[in-house]
Order: sequence, then C-alpha cells, then structure tokens
Amino acid sequence: MLAFLPAPLRGLVSLVLLAINVVLHAAIIVSVGLIKFLLPLPAVRRLIDPLMNRFAESWIACNNVWIALAGRVNWRVTGDDTLRYAGWYLVESNHQSWVDIFVLQKVLNRRIPFLKFFLKQQLIFVPVIGLAWWALDFPFMRRHSEAYMKKNPHKRGEDQATTRRACQKFSLVPTSVMNFLEGTRFTAAKHAKQQSPFQHLLKPKAGGIALAMNAMGEQFQSLLDITIHYPQGVPSFWGFLCGKLPEVVVLIDEVPIPRELTQGDYSGDPVFRAKVQDWVQALWQKKDATLAALHAGSGARR
Repeated sequence: MLAFLPAPLRGLVSLVLLAINVVLHAAIIVSVGLIKFLLPLPAVRRLIDPLMNRFAESWIACNNVWIALAGRVNWRVTGDDTLRYAGWYLVESNHQSWVDIFVLQKVLNRRIPFLKFFLKQQLIFVPVIGLAWWALDFPFMRRHSEAYMKKNPHKRGEDQATTRRACQKFSLVPTSVMNFLEGTRFTAAKHAKQQSPFQHLLKPKAGGIALAMNAMGEQFQSLLDITIHYPQGVPSFWGFLCGKLPEVVVLIDEVPIPRELTQGDYSGDPVFRAKVQDWVQALWQKKDATLAALHAGSGARR
C-alpha cells in the first residue's frame, strides 16, 4: 500500500507503473501479433491467439497490482460465482468513465475469456497501446455522424463489415466480446442533449450487439449484463490513479440470448430490428431501475 504517500505522488507512481506495464506487454503482444499478420492462416491463429490472450491477461494482472497499491478499494461484486473461463460470452455494461474498463478487467480477468472491446477508430493511433489493441484484434469502429452518412450513404456498411470480420476471428478461440451499448461515456450534458428516457443511462445502440449475435450467436454461452456504480461518485482517471476510489459496485447478471435474435438481418428487416431493439430496451429499463436503487442507497448511506 502507498497510503503513506500524498495522493498526487501516489498518482505519479501509478502512472509510471502503468506506463512500464503498457510498454513491456505491448512490445510482446505486437511482436507475436506480427507473426499472425504475416501468416494469416486459421491454424496459426488457433495457435497464437490463446498465447496472446495469456499475455493480455498478464497485462491486466499487473495493472491490478498497482491499483491495489494506490488505494484500498471496497469491491462489491455479485453474480460472478457462475462465470466460466472456457467458452464465449457477449458482455455489455453502462459506461461512465475510463475507470470502467479497469473495473471490468479487474473483476473479469481470468474468470471469463479475455475481453475484446469495440473501439473508436481514432484510438488505433494511441501510442504503443493502439498497436497492442490492433494485434489483439480489437475491432475499430468509424462511427460517422448522421449528417456525414446522408452525404456518404455508401459508408453505412463499414462498421457492420468490421464487426463481421472481427467476429469471424473471435469464433476460432474462446473470447468475450465487450460492447458499451451507449457508445460513449455518460455525462449530464449528453443525457440532456439526447433527451434520454432513462434516468441514469444514455440511449442504447443495438446495431453492434445485433451484428455480434448474428455472427456468433450460437457460440455465445450467454450475455453478461453488467451494471457499474460508484457510491461516492464517478471517479476521474487521475483520481483513480491517486487511489481515490473507495468503493465500486459491480452487478453481473447472466442473461440467455434468445435464439431468434441470432438469426436475422438487423439492417434490412425492420421487424427483426424492432425485436432486437425491444430486447435491448428491456435490458436498459431493468439496468436503469437497478442504478436508481443503487443511487438511492448511496444517498441514504451518506
């Protein structure tokens, strides 16, 4: 524990440890990934992908060390007792902060197959780590504005094609496919701009999860519906580095994926699209009610 150090110094130590961890593990992962890139054969991928996932899990485990050193976090996790390391999972969660990613990785690392996130295209240019995400086959999505799409309708299929290619790779070895359905981090300003009907969530986007279910639906064991709540308020990333995360609540609900939602054309069939959206809306209504209860409980304890 580094509790004896002033918070800014703890943050600096955490940042240095994080940077060293990124450089060391990314160098290994990218080096191995180049072999896979130069020999794009399914047999090579089946051999190399599990090895790369092990390196990635080691990366997360080392992150968990500096997180524990930075501060004492009360991890209140429920629903993780039935998780299985073998197999495939579809995972979704609410999204409030960059800290969410570290929380998900901490709670799920080596409990389920390594998490593969859908990322914004711009993140591939993040120094060092962007190449590691590329080597690990994280799908990079282009998320154009609606105005851009109207001017360039031929671009509408890009993200769908990216998702299908990624899921074809994921189908070769056990993988957990992670998607933040809100598409961005929750803020009061975004919530107001969207006029979201939910109290604690932005509107969910069902397209990505629909494509993943269509590509790999029969392989997914289930959907892990995860709700993250910070009782003392959403931490900033710097605050997290400084050890200012006293408590986090993580609720994991394992939900069966309806078979009928794995077989259909989301973009071309409005009836099928409505069914997927209704299912996602039901998940979101339940999650919003859960978050409302958690916020009420946090307020009562303060």
